[in-house]
Amino acid sequence: MPTYTAPGVYIEEVASSQKILSAAPTAVAAFVGFTETFPTDDANDPQGLAPRLVTSWTQFEALYGGFAPGCVLPLSVYGYFANGGSIAYICRVPNTEPAGAPAKAALPASDRALGLPVAVESIEPDADIAIAISTDDVGDSDDEGAATFTLTILEGGSPVEEYSGLDFGKGDSNVATKVNATSTKVKIELNLDEDADLSAQLELVKPGVYPLEKEAPVPVPVTGRKFAGSESARAGINGLAVADDVTIVVVPDLITAATKEDGSIDLGLWKAVQTALISHCEQNGNRMAILDSPPGFNPQQIKEWRSEVAMYDSAYAALYYPWIKVENPNPTNGDNEILIPPSGHIAGVWARTDDTRGVWKAPANDTMRGVLDIERSVTQNEQSLLNPIGINCIRPFGTRGIRIWGARTLASDTDWNYINVRRLFNMVETAILSGTQWAVFEPNDVTLWEGVNRTVSGFLRGLWTAGALSGASADQAFYVKCDASTNPPESVDAGMLIVEVGIAPVKPAEFVVFRIAQHKQSS
Repeated sequence: MPTYTAPGVYIEEVASSQKILSAAPTAVAAFVGFTETFPTDDANDPQGLAPRLVTSWTQFEALYGGFAPGCVLPLSVYGYFANGGSIAYICRVPNTEPAGAPAKAALPASDRALGLPVAVESIEPDADIAIAISTDDVGDSDDEGAATFTLTILEGGSPVEEYSGLDFGKGDSNVATKVNATSTKVKIELNLDEDADLSAQLELVKPGVYPLEKEAPVPVPVTGRKFAGSESARAGINGLAVADDVTIVVVPDLITAATKEDGSIDLGLWKAVQTALISHCEQNGNRMAILDSPPGFNPQQIKEWRSEVAMYDSAYAALYYPWIKVENPNPTNGDNEILIPPSGHIAGVWARTDDTRGVWKAPANDTMRGVLDIERSVTQNEQSLLNPIGINCIRPFGTRGIRIWGARTLASDTDWNYINVRRLFNMVETAILSGTQWAVFEPNDVTLWEGVNRTVSGFLRGLWTAGALSGASADQAFYVKCDASTNPPESVDAGMLIVEVGIAPVKPAEFVVFRIAQHKQSS
């Protein structure tokens, strides 16, 4: 409190005891898998393994390339944005390694009849090198009339070596002789017929910039441990720990890693990766995993797999069946459709539901954009066997389109049966955690208790008004208790402030029953 010694008027600012909580983001997806390329602009992450934020398909293409064979992740990310997603993190898992061979290029002659006379090869394997060719001034022409040229070596886009006055002759100005004598970046071989007539040439090599092409990367096996990654290395599923705002995690490229040479699926690897994914979500406590069922299973097989192999019991994961068909971006042999796991499209629908209705609305009975068909139709009776064990089905409904027809988690605890209930609690817990940091180190007395009560109650009242909580009145929808009963002297002496919060989440109307009876009129 300030000390007043001189007469006058003083103004003091008094902090408000009423703080405001805002809802935490709920629709931020993270995709873990394979990409065509990766960003190289971060010196601390030369392999592009750390999670990178993208907010559109165009931005994803610029950083990670587009659709590529052996990469399901780009198709899933495209489906995510098409279905309403707007924010995503990409966590690349390396499934190839450099070929370890020199990069090569053949430079064309200005006269097409001379073909590709200059062959360039990098000295270092997999070098990021380009060759720039420019024609020298006419005054520097050789005796045969053709102008000499300048060859500039670009590494990473910047010039590192330059050789001028080059030609195809047999003297010291020969392009191969002059460059090979001093260059530490490339070596050159001149492939030109001895009887080639250069007397009528004005230019020898066509001016332009020619990148050296690297050998195709060599595929390497991907284990479950590599998918799980490491938090310290900022790689894989566990590397997502640095992305605090992620709420949905998807691993669409599990099929690529689990497919054996004979075409069968390694279900052991499938389960190992999904188990690591569920564990990650449970440890973080604010995110959910969208799991894909293995491909090719009929309803009986997926039921047996869920009951006997994938015996997951978690409120932080949801499983979807069957796979979906989308347009093939790289059709071969007239195959214009391709089967992919549905998780990316599902994540987009979750995001769309959050945006249009709220996280408390079950993300089901909504159409999936960009889906042409499903792998296998599921009947009502078949779903009656799958739904109770937490398998959410995707089903076609004629003119109503292809819809998500399930909203269950993989939890055995009936309190957490529904996806929207778990995600609502995730959002509320995150909002309270981040919005009450102001209370730390405040005097632990009645003033603080009342302030925290007002702050949390105001936030929950807003959720009840929006329809997130069940109850005819606010008292039925939630309660907040922060007083002497929750904060006895021994708790205060230990430096603890304890607040009890209870909320009544809305549950989806999963089974809509109309009881219709015949009504007879009496005389």
